[in-house]
Amino acid sequence: MNYPETLNWLFNQLPMYQLQGASAYKKDLTNVHLLMDYLEHPEDQLQCIHVAGTNGKGSSSHMLASVLQEAGYKVGLYTSPHLKDFRERIKINGVMISEDFVCDFVNQHQSFFEANDMSFFEMTVGLAFDYFDKEKIDIAVIEVGMGGRLDATNIITPLVSVITNIGLDHTQFLGNTLAAVATEKAGIIKRNIPVVIGEYTPETQPVFLATAKVNQSNIYFASDLIATTYPSDLVGDYQVHNKKTVLQTLTVLNQYTSFQTTESHWKKGLSQVVKNIGLQGRWQQLGKSPKIICDTAHNTHGLTIVLNQIQKESFDQLHFVLGVVNDKDLDEVLPLFPKNAIYYFCKPNIPRGLETDILHKKASSFGLNGKIYNSVSAAYTKAKQNAQPSDFIYVGGSTFVVAEIL
Repeated sequence: MNYPETLNWLFNQLPMYQLQGASAYKKDLTNVHLLMDYLEHPEDQLQCIHVAGTNGKGSSSHMLASVLQEAGYKVGLYTSPHLKDFRERIKINGVMISEDFVCDFVNQHQSFFEANDMSFFEMTVGLAFDYFDKEKIDIAVIEVGMGGRLDATNIITPLVSVITNIGLDHTQFLGNTLAAVATEKAGIIKRNIPVVIGEYTPETQPVFLATAKVNQSNIYFASDLIATTYPSDLVGDYQVHNKKTVLQTLTVLNQYTSFQTTESHWKKGLSQVVKNIGLQGRWQQLGKSPKIICDTAHNTHGLTIVLNQIQKESFDQLHFVLGVVNDKDLDEVLPLFPKNAIYYFCKPNIPRGLETDILHKKASSFGLNGKIYNSVSAAYTKAKQNAQPSDFIYVGGSTFVVAEIL
């Protein structure tokens, strides 16, 4: 198979949470252990940082990779989901995995994948670990897909475990209380491996402390330990917490491992995340007059911060290009949005996209008024046509909405 055929096979033949939702979720790690046995355990050859959390794990992972790259290390980065190109998920020093490697890996192992009903995510984890092993990287930053305890990435024994924060998202899998979600995320804490916690609440801190105690893991609460951060080209308000998490993680690496970074590496790495690694969709500015911002925030925790940041902006009229996926708890997220905005309702072009008439009807019940558009691009185009130079346009609600306009 060539590259387009390989991607088509990956996306369409097997379950993929990003597109399908609940039906792609697996409740144990049996398959990924089987896959690692088959691939002769590339994960055992890797030195890793493991990053979980409800929000901020992508930004934090990219920041860590950027700083380590500035320190001269060959850094593998595994993240999900991708915005535009599948290969965004797997990078070394900011360079995406080659199309040829993806094709060769899938073609070589396709019969095994089919015989053992491997999920999209399991195969992608196997691809990343095999690639990093063959490329002889120095260190890998591995982002959890969802949860932690049962995530396919949770077969690694990292140098340090990182949990950015806890919010209510994917509650049908992770639980509907902060303590329950924290328990799932804390599943990445390994015996005698230090753990960094970015943010905590009265409900989540006891979970982290208890899990760390059972595993005899030293635990560090970044929000209590890091007072000063440095400027970053990732400029959303929420990045303040992520930068503290990253700096505490780098401090722990300096203390426990041979991977040493200095303050100059921290400053340069944080200031050049986009240049070094290519992260997109985090309070990303797409236009100036009117100001246009897109952001991948999609749950209550993330949207609260982003919507508060919007209110700090100066504008005459606010325009929202808004689409969501069909498992989103609209009663939770829609009350967060301002009523004094014009809404352009759209459906992200994936099977999980919520139909616009449902979104429109529900939004109207919360006093959010606007019109329905037949695509994200149509909604975005209309918002730009309607907006005056002094207005503000926000594009979001879902990672997939942002992906379509980038």
